[in-house]
Amino acid sequence: MTSRPTGGGPPGKRGRRSRREWRQQYGLLGAGRQLRRPQALWDRLKFSALFILLWFILVWYEMSLNPDTSFSDAAKAQLQVHSGTGRWLVLLLIIEVLRQISYLLAERWRLYYRLSSGAMGRGDQVTHQLSDYTRFRLARVIKWLIVIGILGVILGMVYHTTPIQGLFNAPASIYHALPIILYAMAIMLLGVSQFVAIFWFLSRGGVDVYYPGDIATRFTDVWGQDHVLARVQENILFLEDPESIEDHGGYVPGGLLLWGPPGTGKTLMAEAMAGETGKPYVFVDPGAFINMFFGVGVLKVKSLFRRLRKLAVRYGGVIVFFDEADSLGSRGASVGGGGGGQGRVGHQPSPGTPFAACHGFSYLAPQTQSALYAQAADRNQADPAPRRRGPFRQMIPTGMGMGGGGMGTLQALLTEMSGLKKPRGFFNRVVRRTLGMRPKPPPKYRILIVMATNMPSALDEALLRPGRLDRMYKVGYPSKEGRKRTYEGYFSKVRHDLTEEQIDHLATITPYATGATIKDLVNESLIVALRDNRTTITWADVLKAKLAKSVGPSEGVEYIERERHAVALHEACHAVISHLVQKRNVIDTATIQKGADYLGFVKPIPIEEQFTSWHSEFDADIMVSLASLVGERMFFDGDSSSGVSGDLRNATALSLAMEGLWGMGGQYGSYAATPAPHDAHPVADGNDRNVLETALGRRAEAHLGALADRTTVLLTENRSSVLAVGHALELHKTISGQDVVAIINGNEGPTVDGRPYRLPGFSAELEEYHARVVAAHGGDRSLPLPVPVPLPAPELSALPAAEHRADPATDA
Repeated sequence: MTSRPTGGGPPGKRGRRSRREWRQQYGLLGAGRQLRRPQALWDRLKFSALFILLWFILVWYEMSLNPDTSFSDAAKAQLQVHSGTGRWLVLLLIIEVLRQISYLLAERWRLYYRLSSGAMGRGDQVTHQLSDYTRFRLARVIKWLIVIGILGVILGMVYHTTPIQGLFNAPASIYHALPIILYAMAIMLLGVSQFVAIFWFLSRGGVDVYYPGDIATRFTDVWGQDHVLARVQENILFLEDPESIEDHGGYVPGGLLLWGPPGTGKTLMAEAMAGETGKPYVFVDPGAFINMFFGVGVLKVKSLFRRLRKLAVRYGGVIVFFDEADSLGSRGASVGGGGGGQGRVGHQPSPGTPFAACHGFSYLAPQTQSALYAQAADRNQADPAPRRRGPFRQMIPTGMGMGGGGMGTLQALLTEMSGLKKPRGFFNRVVRRTLGMRPKPPPKYRILIVMATNMPSALDEALLRPGRLDRMYKVGYPSKEGRKRTYEGYFSKVRHDLTEEQIDHLATITPYATGATIKDLVNESLIVALRDNRTTITWADVLKAKLAKSVGPSEGVEYIERERHAVALHEACHAVISHLVQKRNVIDTATIQKGADYLGFVKPIPIEEQFTSWHSEFDADIMVSLASLVGERMFFDGDSSSGVSGDLRNATALSLAMEGLWGMGGQYGSYAATPAPHDAHPVADGNDRNVLETALGRRAEAHLGALADRTTVLLTENRSSVLAVGHALELHKTISGQDVVAIINGNEGPTVDGRPYRLPGFSAELEEYHARVVAAHGGDRSLPLPVPVPLPAPELSALPAAEHRADPATDA
């Protein structure tokens, strides 16, 4: 058997509680209380004060009708039985005083409290037999009757008649005063409409709607992201057939986040989703939500979702795409993180400074670059400005600037994405509720929200929760097969004579290439071909375009002869050691073309995609870094330039991390487990400047010394190769990695013919040229230093094959 509820009604045959318990529930009797709870002073006096105030207003009105009337005469007139209306207020005041006296006795006298509470309990027993909604409607009717009564009294005083007659006279007076009323309303409406128009115009823009048929992009146009595309197609299936998941108790995912590096195809993928589904596609520019006036962003969000709901009902679904969502989905300055640590690793000297160096960061492996970048970002984080103390301390709070996520815009977006679903339409929401009818529930809006960003950490956590953004897909760098498919797709749109093997090799030598960079490379290759009055792209055009994109435009700055030779040997040392020891990379580009913050660089590319790094690989990276200093001391009689500063910084940071963090030194403990100041090196003992004086620093210095010795041996054994690569850089300024290998091996490369460098006579000529440069470096700097010119290809082919071999004495 089920027991009846015990708290739903008054005491009686159906009640299970005593009368005292029921009275305690409705506040008629406190638990264990024998007297009434005392009232506050304001609750005791508020109605009496109201009646007295109204009576004085009536007396003041009586005095205003006849200025010669005194206050006592006006008060007597209000108390007259036949003409005074103030007598009712006096009567109500007397009743209120008696009520308060009754309450006061109940607070002081137990017997009186029991008698009064019993009488009130019987009255409340009758009223609480009604339902809550019936009592609410009765209370509303009583309130309206009170308001109408008060209005009738006022109108009766105005028209000098009875209250009922005053109510009937009011419509005629309103009709006669209608022109004045309309004039006043027009003035107010004009003032309000100005603000409405301003905010309406400010809330427009930033939203573009593409209807079915306007978008021709399909999933077949998205290349290199097949694994993400399969997941996205699953969401499209749910949007097209929502019953396939809802009939089983689930729900259609309403939000997708596509995050990854720029140019990987996030926007193209969202556009293809709209093209495949045949649903309207709404493109949202988050930058348009940044406004000067507070609240305009909120209006834009509400207007956007109102439009989305209409489109969803009309077309059965809609896709809305927020590009660069981090500008709208973050809480302003709370995720900005300051300005430090976002640039290049290390110090960036300005052009022309004497401390300009080679781009020593470029020849490191991608994993090594990531490790050094993370350390530099931690060190370069700017500390917040200290607050001023005292009476003139800063009073303006931070984070008040204009921003997409600030000023309530993000909160409005969160509410619209998963807030309460309100009934649609004015008739449904207002008219039906006014008539006492229940509004119809809102339909299920098929709105698929797609957001794209390359900074997912900047998004607010409330935006990333399930129910708003249910699925998050990383649109990362395409794999080799993805790059190959992307190259094939873009090359199919132009004329070319590339073979399948060349496209496969191009995909291999362009790691971390995105769809945007691949498209740009194909277009640049076409520009190179058109520059030579050709319309067909060749493999040589692709290599030239790739070199141009790797190096960038030239600054048009020419080195003096001895500095050009020194920079070329600097980069040649990097290139030769990289070729010898970096087995996971191949050289992509070597150049001495001056850039904004470097004099030259050697850029490697990974042979295969690798996610871990090993001790031997980090040793190889350090040896490539140390090659510049070791080589300058070797070739310039112990002298060296300031251009090795970045190389030494990278080598030192790697050695410290190997010894103190990655378990690649002589101890098992890790410095990552010990706390360090915010501005200190992750493996420092607390003072970053003195880290080399600690036990950790001494182990790192010994490690660097051992690798420097190995680097010295390799450079000594390959001295002729260093001079040959340096000579090629002086002549061509920029060469490819294949040219570097061809010069070292004595073969013919794509741009540089390496066979002349194996001729004994030309090797000796390079040694003599280097000796003249060293002499000019330390002595007379006015002597000309012409660069030796190798034999041209026809003359080289005419020489006997035996002369192509290198002289062992020269190599030594």
